[in-house]
Amino acid sequence: MRCVHKITPQIFWVGGNDRRLERFENMFPLPNGVAYNSYLIMDEKTALMDTVDSSISALFLENLTHVLNGRKLDYLIINHMEPDHCANIEELLHRYPDMKIVGNKNTFQFIEQFYSFETKENYFEVKEGDELSLGGHTLQFIFAPMVHWPEVMFTYEQKEKILFSADAFGSFGAISGNLFSDQTDFESVYLDEARRYYTNIVGKYGDQVQAVLKKAASLDIRMICSLHGPVWRESLPYILDKYDHWSKYEPEKQGVVLVYASMYGNTENVMNLIAGKLAEKGVEDMRMYDVSKTHPSYIIADAWKFSHIVLGAPTYNMGLYYGMQAFLHEMAALRLRNRKVAVVGNHTWANMATKSMLCELEKMKNMEIIGAPFDIKSSMKAHQEPELNKLVDDIYASL
Repeated sequence: MRCVHKITPQIFWVGGNDRRLERFENMFPLPNGVAYNSYLIMDEKTALMDTVDSSISALFLENLTHVLNGRKLDYLIINHMEPDHCANIEELLHRYPDMKIVGNKNTFQFIEQFYSFETKENYFEVKEGDELSLGGHTLQFIFAPMVHWPEVMFTYEQKEKILFSADAFGSFGAISGNLFSDQTDFESVYLDEARRYYTNIVGKYGDQVQAVLKKAASLDIRMICSLHGPVWRESLPYILDKYDHWSKYEPEKQGVVLVYASMYGNTENVMNLIAGKLAEKGVEDMRMYDVSKTHPSYIIADAWKFSHIVLGAPTYNMGLYYGMQAFLHEMAALRLRNRKVAVVGNHTWANMATKSMLCELEKMKNMEIIGAPFDIKSSMKAHQEPELNKLVDDIYASL
């Protein structure tokens, strides 16, 4: 049964939700599912903004057919060629053989990589700043390369002043009836998942996000329609400010994320002591994660949010504990920077954990080491407490 939402009198949401999918891109947990957004403009000409993942093709095609109500589809605008948004191109061409596929040079390169059917007579290539009139609505194309694929572009609808923003401003989490962010308790329901989505999917490309934010600043934007998550029609400066902070790798707030690996509880004990001592000094809203039990996407998101990180891990097989090694590799791959970091190492016979963590941090930009690294031999002893207190004092002072 169809399920559509009216965005404006002539623009409709024809997407859907997948609450069964376990992991986004087969990597990132989806406890609340994911929305695949697609938008249809009904004017003298009809234009569809992207398609959806193959998992919800049947619902999507029913939604689309219902809104078209017997009309043909004139244009398919492809803002992003990732398969969770382009899976229905072939089916749409079968149904609407005269449909023009609107994209840029990279779009068509990727179409030919993903598909084997002949579509070149349907190609409608656009360049930066080009416009396409649908009648009362005019589309303007704004290239956003590497946000987060090289072919990505935004489409700005000039009449309604809507920015169709590809994956930008998106979020994990399915839509629960309320399509617009102002109809939800966004901070409680979506903000953490929007941050986790940005940091893990787009986070590496902060410089490119900054470039497209500068382009967007010249537009009068009254609504943002992403390919995932709620539609923004109110409080746009709120989400734009989040993206500005995230893409500059600036923390949203002062606070501490404690990330540790511990085989038998001794390293964990030190991390608990640090957290307790910081709490006694008045530090609030800390986060603590065991890298062996928590998916790194959640830890990465909080590392982006907070200003300070405390890392603790033991030596393992003459190197760094594997879970911590993988987490630090992910931090570096996503180019997290501009954080203050304290290091806690543990070893029984080979003192490699502290050295390895410091070495990994050196690969990252503008990561300030707080105090002297604290190292224990198997377990912390009472005579080391003054040294630990000094590290806690240094962390607190840097806050």
